[in-house]
Amino acid sequence: MSTAQPSVSPPANLLSPAERKQQLIRDIKALKKERNAVILAHLYERIEVQDVADYHGDSLGLSQLAASTDAEVIVFCGVHFMAETAKLLSPAKTVYLANPNAGCPMADMITREELVQFKAENPGLPVVAYVNTAADVKAEADYCCTSANAVEVVAFAAKETGSNRILFVPDKHLGAYVQSQLPQVELICWEGFCPTHLRMNPDDVIKLKKEYPDAEILVHPECDQPMKDMADFIGSTTAIVKRAKESKARTFIVCTEDGVSQRLSQDCPEKLFFTPTRASAVCPNMKLTRLENIYKSLLGQNEEITIPEEVAEKARHCIDSMMRVAGSKGGPVMAGKHG
Repeated sequence: MSTAQPSVSPPANLLSPAERKQQLIRDIKALKKERNAVILAHLYERIEVQDVADYHGDSLGLSQLAASTDAEVIVFCGVHFMAETAKLLSPAKTVYLANPNAGCPMADMITREELVQFKAENPGLPVVAYVNTAADVKAEADYCCTSANAVEVVAFAAKETGSNRILFVPDKHLGAYVQSQLPQVELICWEGFCPTHLRMNPDDVIKLKKEYPDAEILVHPECDQPMKDMADFIGSTTAIVKRAKESKARTFIVCTEDGVSQRLSQDCPEKLFFTPTRASAVCPNMKLTRLENIYKSLLGQNEEITIPEEVAEKARHCIDSMMRVAGSKGGPVMAGKHG
């Protein structure tokens, strides 16, 4: 594992907290240049992490963009499956997860062994795996999807395989949304879910709507049905951002992880954004990453992301199958403030 030497900074005890932060940002930028690195941050990350990143957006879009750059090193500020996806698309690059402890509870709700058993119980049926899965789970699936293209991928899988029954893993709530859009296809869904999206309370949406009757309600499909039933718009993280920026509405109730409302509040100060049940609508795993973690990664002090080639080859085939769907790609990415 290669390591870089830290740049020389003033003694920390001589700097104020604000000065220490600015010095850390300067050190990150210097190390990034030295290592020819690109820093990626998911939209659920802390704003200060998004701002220091070269790009922020959704996990697949970021991984695809990183693969197209000449960077030799990728530092992914997100959770483990995201860094794995970046490695799958950039096998020759060195990939670090900024905080190696950042996992995804939903992705952990299905293992490779459980998917193998699920397939055995439903022989011959094609499998669509949400991108929020580990690489070895993707390796056992036929198609990958994102929340932005899940409907199109499932429809494509049904047509290509000639099967009107599809296994969908792991998110039953995204699966339910896809089912509502494709009544001609029967989805057999794994019982996974995103704890953060389920902590949002419809009663809090009702209260906000009473206070701001003209507000648009934007809902991520990982939310449960009572939340989706209230929506003016249902879409992926980047679709929600796009809708909020383009809509003529001035007030929005954003039903997804609170980092999205924070991002939008910074990017669109003329509009108001509210997250229902805000104290609970926070992904603790996404918030694990700090600037110090990025710095440590750039120093080469974190373990690189590695995937056995026999697993990686099958997982890439799963992602490639998704890419055969017209227009299937990650959401748009945005440049960071300090990147």
